[in-house]
Amino acid sequence: MTETTIAPTEREALDAYSQIVSTVAERVLPAVASLRVRRSVSPRDGGAGSGVVITPDGYLVTSAHVVAQARSLSASFIDGTEYELDVVGADPLSDLAIARARAATLEPIQIGNADTLRVGQLVVAIGNPMGFSGSVTSGVVSGLGRSLATADGNGHRRFVEDVIQTDAALNPGNSGGALADWKARLIGVNTAVAGMGLGLAVPINPTTQAILSALMRNGRVRRAFLGIAGGTRALPPAMAKRLGRKAGVEVQEVVSGSPAAAANLQSGDIIVSVGEVAVAKAGDLQRLMVEARIGSKLPVTLSRGDRLVTIDVVPTELT
Repeated sequence: MTETTIAPTEREALDAYSQIVSTVAERVLPAVASLRVRRSVSPRDGGAGSGVVITPDGYLVTSAHVVAQARSLSASFIDGTEYELDVVGADPLSDLAIARARAATLEPIQIGNADTLRVGQLVVAIGNPMGFSGSVTSGVVSGLGRSLATADGNGHRRFVEDVIQTDAALNPGNSGGALADWKARLIGVNTAVAGMGLGLAVPINPTTQAILSALMRNGRVRRAFLGIAGGTRALPPAMAKRLGRKAGVEVQEVVSGSPAAAANLQSGDIIVSVGEVAVAKAGDLQRLMVEARIGSKLPVTLSRGDRLVTIDVVPTELT
C-alpha cells in the first residue's frame, strides 16, 4: 500500500515561512544597532549604517566603509538605548570593522558558519535601510562564491572571495547589518547593493572570524603578500589524474618586484598547493596568506606545462 503525502496548502506554507522569519527577527533585532557617523565638525558630513553585537561586553561588527574616517560614532538599539562607540579596528580589504560600545553589557547574536550555506536557503536581513530602524527583509541565498572588489586608501585592490549573494532587499543603511539563517545565527554582514534584487554579504566563517579576532586583538590585520592575480582553472587531464583533483589557481598576472616575481612564478602557472595545503580557487590561496607566513619560506607547488614544479617563495607584508 502506497502512503499518500498531502502537500501543505498555500496558506499553511505561507504561515510556516512567516513564522520562521518572525522568530528570526525576534531573536536577532535586539543585537542589531542603527549607527550614526560623524566625519567632521559639520553635521552634514556624516552617514548611517548598521552594526551587530557579537560579544556581551559590547563588541560590534560592521562594514569598514560605514565607519571610514569617523570622528564620532553612536549606536541606537530597538529598545531605545543609545551608546557612543569607539572604532577598534577596520579592514577595508575585507570590508569588515569592529567597534565597541561604551556599555556594560549588550545582547549578542549567535554566530553561525556561512560555509554550510546552500543555494536556495532562507536568509533574513536585518538593518536600518534609509534610516528606518530595525527593518526586516527575507529571501534566499541566490549564489555562493561570488567575488566583491574592494580597495583600501593605498591603492591596494583585493577580491573578497566567497561573498554571499541574496535577493533579500538591501538598501543604503543596511551595510553592516546582519544576514541571518533560519536558526537566527549570523552568517553574513551585509555590505553592498549590486542591483535590483541583488545584495551581497561578507560571509561569517572561520576565515572572516580570524579577521575579526585580529581586529579585536590588534586593531588591524596583517597579511602576507605573494604578488599574483589569479583564478580557478581546470588542470590538464593527465595532471588532474596524477594529483587526484580537478583544479588549481592559475597565475594570470605577476606583480613586478613582488615575492612571486622574485621566485620566478610565471603567467600560466597553475598553483596546486601552498605549504602542502591544496588550493583550487583564489579564496583558498588568500586564506593561507596569514601573518605567520610573512618572511617565512613557503613552498608553492605548481603545474607548469606537463611538469610539477615546487618553488620557494618568501611572502612580504601587505602594506
